[in-house]
Amino acid sequence: MNEPGFWDSTEKSQNYVKELNQLKNIVGEYRELENEYDDVKVYLEMGYESNDPELIPEVQEALDKFAEHLEALRLSTLLSGEYDKNDAILTLHAGAGGTESCDWASMLCRMYMRWAERHGFSVTMLDFLDGDEAGYKSVTLEIKGENAYGYLKSEKGIHRLVRISPFNAAGKRQTSFVSCDVMPDIEDNIDIEINDADIRIDTYHSSGAGGQHINKTSSAIRITHFPTGIVVQCQNERSQFQNKDKAMQMLKAKLYLLEKEKNEAKTSGIRGEVRDINFGSQIRSYVLQPYTMVKDHRTNAEIGNAGAVLDGDLDPFITAYLKWNATGQKSGEDSDIE
Repeated sequence: MNEPGFWDSTEKSQNYVKELNQLKNIVGEYRELENEYDDVKVYLEMGYESNDPELIPEVQEALDKFAEHLEALRLSTLLSGEYDKNDAILTLHAGAGGTESCDWASMLCRMYMRWAERHGFSVTMLDFLDGDEAGYKSVTLEIKGENAYGYLKSEKGIHRLVRISPFNAAGKRQTSFVSCDVMPDIEDNIDIEINDADIRIDTYHSSGAGGQHINKTSSAIRITHFPTGIVVQCQNERSQFQNKDKAMQMLKAKLYLLEKEKNEAKTSGIRGEVRDINFGSQIRSYVLQPYTMVKDHRTNAEIGNAGAVLDGDLDPFITAYLKWNATGQKSGEDSDIE
């Protein structure tokens, strides 16, 4: 088992098995869609033959199920990026707005966790820094599931909230901003050399619950890469060594993607445009006062039920983004993709 190349062969075999399972899932979904289509035809034929209005709800239910499944399968065809099938690492940073923005970061964190739960994805909080009074100054989530990055890459950018402040005794309307960065979790061993002189590794006490051990030891890791200014953190693993390994993996992934962006001259294709966390730079606005509305400024997609969106109903925005990213068409414009 110590022979050269053994672990490489094992890793390749695991990748082949993973890819095979993904292809099997695609074929299985297509077969299931065929069966649902046949069910709709049978219900329609029964309805025409018997002329029974009581069959209408059953026909409608079968048709809705087919349409929903067809839309999901069609959207998966738009996920053709190199890392779209990967797990995702999502990081939120509170911006202008102080305590308001920290609270807004916690609301967004809950939103993404609820969205992940709806899709059967697992969520792990890798790192977080509490706000002074409420919420988070920053929080990093690892979201595991097929195509997690492909879907969540639509969330990169600045998110703006307008509401009556619960932290303002005068009840004034407040605007808050949070930046969202989404990166694919590249598990492969990336061949990138990092000079020890280019990084600083800091240890600190983990912020989360964990009993006496987690409070007495500096097991959390923060790595700062001086040439690029990239900072990665991890405190979720059980030991300092595990946190360091995970943080180095995240740093290598970011450096790899940054170099790839430079070589391909398409920065917005992977990480998105880096902008100040302030007015005029938002990709999406969430308005709770004086009316409720969530609008994506890239695609023009909007939903009046802001509460549902904050409870994890993000699919309409993800759908609109994938269509816009593939065709350049915004919501409401004619497109080849219906």
